[in-house]
Amino acid sequence: MNTAAFLDDIRSFRGFGRETEVRETRSASFSGEPVSVATFVNEFWTSRQRAAHSLHELSYRACFKPQLPRFFIERLTAPGDHVYDPFMGRGTTPLEAALLGRVPLGCDVNPLSEILVRPRLKPPQADEIERRLAEIDLDAATAVRADLKVFYHPETLREICALRDYLRAREQSSKLDAVDRWIRMVAVNRLTGHSPGFFSVYTLPPNQAVTVAQQRKINVRRNQKPPRRNVREIILRKTRSLLRDCDDDTRRVLASAGKDARFLTQPAGSVPELPRDSVRLVVTSPPFLDIVNYAQDNWLRCWFCGIDAGGVGITMARKLEEWQAAMSEVFRELARVLTPGGHVAFEVGEVRTGTVNLEEAVIPCGIAAGLSPVCVLINDQHFTKTSNCWGVDNRTRGTNTNRVVVFRKA
Repeated sequence: MNTAAFLDDIRSFRGFGRETEVRETRSASFSGEPVSVATFVNEFWTSRQRAAHSLHELSYRACFKPQLPRFFIERLTAPGDHVYDPFMGRGTTPLEAALLGRVPLGCDVNPLSEILVRPRLKPPQADEIERRLAEIDLDAATAVRADLKVFYHPETLREICALRDYLRAREQSSKLDAVDRWIRMVAVNRLTGHSPGFFSVYTLPPNQAVTVAQQRKINVRRNQKPPRRNVREIILRKTRSLLRDCDDDTRRVLASAGKDARFLTQPAGSVPELPRDSVRLVVTSPPFLDIVNYAQDNWLRCWFCGIDAGGVGITMARKLEEWQAAMSEVFRELARVLTPGGHVAFEVGEVRTGTVNLEEAVIPCGIAAGLSPVCVLINDQHFTKTSNCWGVDNRTRGTNTNRVVVFRKA
């Protein structure tokens, strides 16, 4: 649908029995000219957990639900269109685009992103994973990091290190295939967590890893020792869970969409690899000021994959002006790659206990790049989990909002 039809659809939306509330967001261009943007509040997509395709069920810090990109992809693109996320994280937007028959494009400065995204566009069969795991000698670790015993039973740690050695050797010899990539992706996602479905003893949720010193304190406080975990069994069990919605039709759609998929590992402010006027829709969520330290959260995942976490230059702006400068650079590239009539859905949030509304801050960034603000869409829903990374404690407030600024290229 075009922009006018999209706005009409939002105004009349009653998917969950609630009328859309119309507000106004006031901002200003960088030159100081006042800007007023129509703002729509409703529950536009579900707050239920595990309501999307099973392939999405990989943990990653501060990622939005698949229903968010689906809402915009279904309304603002057609099958075969290119959909791009310049901050793709775990790959929610590219994967959802591929599942809907669109061509997925993504970029992230963190090499972990492609490791988590690409295998799900060509998912192997569970029996292929089982056979490959049986072939890998998990007793053949060349070295074991003793400090990681705060997370893992010694035998589990030996298996993890052996698997890491195998995968790195396969990669260095250019023999890493789709099955290996899938195993690596699942292993990365199972490194730490708070249930027997992970390799580790009880620790923080799997989307973030505490330091060795912090884990020692957790172990003392909980009077716990790392239990023996079976690495093969955990990988295979998670594989079957991820693949439970993968029927033949899904595999055909992914194979077709994935042929032209492209993923970049570099800053989003310069992506010359993407042609001008080639992207129909951008759906993304950038780093929110200094709220989330992605490098710190992912240090253990990076170790497993042979990535220097300290060398990953993720935007960590502490001042709003610095954040706006970084986003303005990104928006200039988005304006270049968008097709005429294409849209950007830029998800931001309330940070610092609601004292900073990033939707107001991002509007001038888009305007400066030559894009027109279409609306602000606020998905306001009842929610039960905490979202402290946005400065909102949902245990007391009981709600969660996605705040999406939509822009259009003329």
